[in-house]
Amino acid sequence: MTTQEILSEITQELQHTFSELHPSELDGLQKQILNADRIFVAGAGRSLLMIRGFAMRLMHIGLKSYVVGETITPAIQPGDLLIIASGSGSTSSLVAMAQKCKKFGASLALLTTVPDSPIGQLADYIIEVPAATTKNSDNTRSSVQPGGNTFEQSVLLICDALIIRLTDSMSISETNEQLMSRHANLE
Repeated sequence: MTTQEILSEITQELQHTFSELHPSELDGLQKQILNADRIFVAGAGRSLLMIRGFAMRLMHIGLKSYVVGETITPAIQPGDLLIIASGSGSTSSLVAMAQKCKKFGASLALLTTVPDSPIGQLADYIIEVPAATTKNSDNTRSSVQPGGNTFEQSVLLICDALIIRLTDSMSISETNEQLMSRHANLE
């Protein structure tokens, strides 16, 4: 396959994944974000990289967001929302985090390929991302890409789409330049 053919295949995989998303799940997460006092995000590996970008975009639109594990992340409490991105929904460190989230009375959302996973069983809100990964046993999901690439790419794009919807629902009319005034400037 040529690089162009691979890119075309990846695009088709993503389009197929997005066509199977449940709008009610996306709407539910959007409402939870808007109602949360603060939003915490977590993941492991590449999923963490994708969800970290979401935390930054939430901050850009004026919401209080934190990445779990950073030294400045405060204690979670009732009224807060933890969003975990985990393809398997069973990464042990994230399961422990989800359990603590519930223990402290915060809401829990999960982006995953396995809604009935250990984290899914604890979650208040689930977005099932029907993407191929090496950890799901659904033989109908396949990918030209290795590992969980389709899931991770989907998380990034779903979160970017949620930012656009949040911006609209919050009636944010700031220009990109105004939004970026909150962007890090010590780089």
